[in-house]
Amino acid sequence: MFRRTFWFTTGVAAGVWATTKVNRKLRQLTPESLAATAANKALETGHRIKDRAVGFALDVRDNMAQREEELGDALGINANPELPAPRRLAAIENRSNPKYADDRTTYSHNRNEDH
Repeated sequence: MFRRTFWFTTGVAAGVWATTKVNRKLRQLTPESLAATAANKALETGHRIKDRAVGFALDVRDNMAQREEELGDALGINANPELPAPRRLAAIENRSNPKYADDRTTYSHNRNEDH
């Protein structure tokens, strides 16, 4: 008698356990549950991709600044040399001071000369 009771309760427990597992799996396979799972995975993937893209952009920016510094040093741009004082154009120089103007020209500025 105890044997039958033991096996009966074991069978009932196994049936309850199997029914619970099957119902849980069926709930996971409903369209709403599948859609929610897919949306959650898409969000997680989007966040992962965004984090990687931001990290990549920061790496590119750092390496770009480093390379610009290297190129500036190689070309002497970062040396900051003394620049000569700016020169004014000869056209606006005083004619009495021919420092930049060439007064040895043979061209006459008189328009009435050949008429």
